[in-house]
This record gives sequence, structure tokens and C-alpha cells, in this order.
Amino acid sequence: MNIKLLTNLVRFTSVCCALLLFIAVLPNPLKYYWLLRVIVSIGATLVILKNMVNGYWVVLFGVILILFNPIFPIHFYMKLPWVPVDIISGLLFLIEIILNRPKKIKPVLIEKEVKKYERDRII
Repeated sequence: MNIKLLTNLVRFTSVCCALLLFIAVLPNPLKYYWLLRVIVSIGATLVILKNMVNGYWVVLFGVILILFNPIFPIHFYMKLPWVPVDIISGLLFLIEIILNRPKKIKPVLIEKEVKKYERDRII
């Protein structure tokens, strides 16, 4: 898979996950939270795949993947414990985008060599 395509896919998914996590703080129907679990688990998996060399991102998004797992869901049975989890997870998605953004390459100026003609010099 093309690295640039994967990077753009992860950035788009991370932005969507962050927005959905911030909206999850508000009262929503139960179907929204099921959709949230699916999308956040896909986003966390993509971030883990992109950042396999950075161990701390793998651990952080591994925890998010476990918390928002749609197959074996974790239930707190109250909304209050989920509010900080949603906010922190959304911030982690945004921080990952900011810290792993592509670096801008500065153009290198090539100086043209000035020709010196030693034989034509007047003494």
C-alpha cells in the first residue's frame, strides 16, 4: 500500500474519530455509541499500523482499541465515566495527527560556481 495513501487515510479517519468522540459527550441514542465503537476501533487499528515503530503510540491506541472494542464491549453502565475517556481519546487522535504530520522539505539552494580564468588575469 502506498505510504502517502495510508497517511492520508489515517489522518482523515483520525479527524473523524476525534469529532465523533467529542460529540459522544453529548446525549445520543444507543446506535450512535455502537457506530462510535466501530469507527474508533478502525481508527485506532489504522494508527497502530501506521506507527508500528513508535511503541508509545502502539500502547496508547492499543488501550483505546480495547476500550472501544465493538466485539467484546466494555460497559461502564453510566455516562459519567465515559466522558473523560471520550475527551482524552479524542485529544490523542488529534495529537497524533499534529505530531506525525508530514515534514516540509526546505529547498536547497545550489550556488553556481563562479568561473575564474587565471590565464587571463592582468598582473
